[in-house]
Amino acid sequence: MKFTLSWLKDHLDTTASVDEIAEALTDLGLEVEGIENPAARLAGFTLAHVKSASQHPDADRLRVCVVETDEGEKQIVCGAPNARKGITVVLAKPGDYVPGIDVTLSVGNIRGVESHGMMCSERELELSEEHDGIIELPSGEVGELFIDWLAENDPAKVDPVIEIAITPNRPDALGVAGIARDLAARGIGTLKTRAYAPVPGDFDCPIKVTIDEDTRDGCPLFTGRLIRDVRNGPSPQWLQDQLRAIGLRPISALVDITNYMTYDHNRPLHVFDADKVKGNLRIHRAAGGETLKALDEKEYTFQPGMMVISDDEGPESIAGIMGGEATGCTEETVNVFLESAYWDNVQIALAGRALKINSDARYRFERGVDPEYTLEGLEHATQMILDICGGEASNVVIAGAVPDHSRAYKLDAERVRSLVGMDIPESEQRQTLTRLGFRLEGNMAHVPSWRPDVQGEADLVEEVARIASLTKLVGKPLPRLTSGVPKPVMTPQQRRLSMARRTAASLGYNECVSYTFIDQAAAALFGGGTDATMLENPISSEMSHMRPDLLPGLLAAAARNQARGFADLALFEAGPVFHGGEPGEQRAQIAGLLVGRTGPKDVHGASRPVDVYDAKADAEAVLAAMGAPAKVQILRGAEGWWHPGRHGRICLGPKKVLGIFGELHPRVLQAMDVKGPAVAFVLWPEEVPLPRKSGTTREALALRDLQAVERDFAFVVDAGVEALTLVNAAAGADKALIEDVRVFDEFIGGSLGEGKKSLAITVRLQPTETTLKEKDIEAVSARIVEKVAKATGGTLRG
Repeated sequence: MKFTLSWLKDHLDTTASVDEIAEALTDLGLEVEGIENPAARLAGFTLAHVKSASQHPDADRLRVCVVETDEGEKQIVCGAPNARKGITVVLAKPGDYVPGIDVTLSVGNIRGVESHGMMCSERELELSEEHDGIIELPSGEVGELFIDWLAENDPAKVDPVIEIAITPNRPDALGVAGIARDLAARGIGTLKTRAYAPVPGDFDCPIKVTIDEDTRDGCPLFTGRLIRDVRNGPSPQWLQDQLRAIGLRPISALVDITNYMTYDHNRPLHVFDADKVKGNLRIHRAAGGETLKALDEKEYTFQPGMMVISDDEGPESIAGIMGGEATGCTEETVNVFLESAYWDNVQIALAGRALKINSDARYRFERGVDPEYTLEGLEHATQMILDICGGEASNVVIAGAVPDHSRAYKLDAERVRSLVGMDIPESEQRQTLTRLGFRLEGNMAHVPSWRPDVQGEADLVEEVARIASLTKLVGKPLPRLTSGVPKPVMTPQQRRLSMARRTAASLGYNECVSYTFIDQAAAALFGGGTDATMLENPISSEMSHMRPDLLPGLLAAAARNQARGFADLALFEAGPVFHGGEPGEQRAQIAGLLVGRTGPKDVHGASRPVDVYDAKADAEAVLAAMGAPAKVQILRGAEGWWHPGRHGRICLGPKKVLGIFGELHPRVLQAMDVKGPAVAFVLWPEEVPLPRKSGTTREALALRDLQAVERDFAFVVDAGVEALTLVNAAAGADKALIEDVRVFDEFIGGSLGEGKKSLAITVRLQPTETTLKEKDIEAVSARIVEKVAKATGGTLRG
């Protein structure tokens, strides 16, 4: 959004400088992107008077001038055809920078004659493209600054242009009047109000307007009137200067007036050549397939449902976006129909995007214009047309009505002070909102029609803070809520995740942070990929579903590393996984992945491929760090992405699963392009029971003063018997006396025969009351053999 300082002063009575205005605008949230100040590049130029001009002795087109300056008489060589005695000129002295030719002057020697400066043309000072001769001024004193002369005699040439960035929530700032209102609320001047004086009609408008019933949601209000006997010549110089300064090309008085209203009050308008309109106007929705050649000389085809303004013979305008060429105004136009309508911003945005039209009207309507200014804007534009182009106006035709936009919110002065953190008196808060156009009744603030962004009490707080300036905020430390040592802020689950991360890292794993979105094929491998976890608007096709497990992300990272020559990997991740798209259909998970070998090859042969027991050991270490019980069950029956015979579920019971470890199925590794072997573990921190005691103190150390006893047993069992079954059976022989049972040997083949194996275990007995005697040990041993035989069918190996 561009505007000039003089244009701003049409709405704001202020003596503030350009820099002060720019600083205030940025602080108000209307960030200044640039300032073009012509006076800055013309500051060094002064006026001078040519006392004499004689022919150059060695050049036909050059003249040697004696010029009176504020530093005395100077000799200047000039090649301009109008260089002559008696004229007042603009002087550039040695050392001055001339912007139009990008040169810093110095004393020159032109064909043997010294020249102490330069008399400038308009193009050399970037005032225009005129360069047929030097500038001749009708008045001015020697030594007077050129910018001072321009400010008094031709102010448009030194009028600063300010450009601000407009956020989508501030459509009111798309008009100079709205910008002036913000500055006035800040105290940078006084807002000038424009009296609303309806232009009386001299006759009834011959063009009637109707809005189809199915189009009233897109065009609630349409106003217009006929103005006849106008003279559509060039617009006044002041209007042309204003438009040129902001980058618009003056076209004709009628078009320039509509452009001026667009930027002055954020009120897009359109003028039809009334003599080219056939019959009446109708606002309706396109059936689809209709075409219109617009003012940009391009032909557009309407899609079904788009809003169109048509006369009795067909479409004449793309509603709220661009008019048609057939009814456009030309220099021969004498009768015009002036339109001012209010359009639904969403429907204008959809139509403009579909037709790929970027116009000033679309830009403003899709962000929002003031609905109540629809008729008033028509009256202001009518008066401008009558003043500039003459003619007489008809009565106004109105279709529809101003939509109801009324809303009010409570202004809580204490709440404002609390949220903003500044001591703003209530009277100042009320004055701020009043200056911004809000109407206050008690503590209820009624929102003005030009502020569609204000939708709640929080927006009132923002407006007060914005005008008060957040630069005045003073940093204050937060008060302590309690004395002494503060209570912990992390939840038990957060502490568990933190401890699990630290433990996995200490085990040699590298942490990964991957997207929670994965592709459908990868999600399907791990039990997901259904519509319940599909994203409605995915970032890409490779991120179409929420992840059902952390393993797909880890396997993808492993595949990328293997492709770059890193074969041995230890990766882990902690984060949420999803089994649905609703709240509560997610859970925290910790996963680790081992790929390749345990270490580099060495002469001792310590390097080996990773196996299921590596994953089991790491999973148990992470569970222990999270406070899981030491005694767990290892059961089978995990999902299909685990190897069916090389995995285990870590359980506290058949339904209480803390995690899973094991090899990944070869089919999954092939689909994820990972070269095995690959083992992994996944843990669910939420399933680990919370400790019964919440204190931070440890239990007292319990030392046994009685000698422990260890006995070894070797059992011959069927080859299909699991070692854990045997260990659990032995441990159950005497739960009070047996402290630990572990397997230390496995033997298959030899004299055992086909389908048999030998499992050797060590049982540690820890007495608590009296020292064990041989008969006590023999009794426990007998119970162990009995329990194992009953559970596994095994016998003691002879």
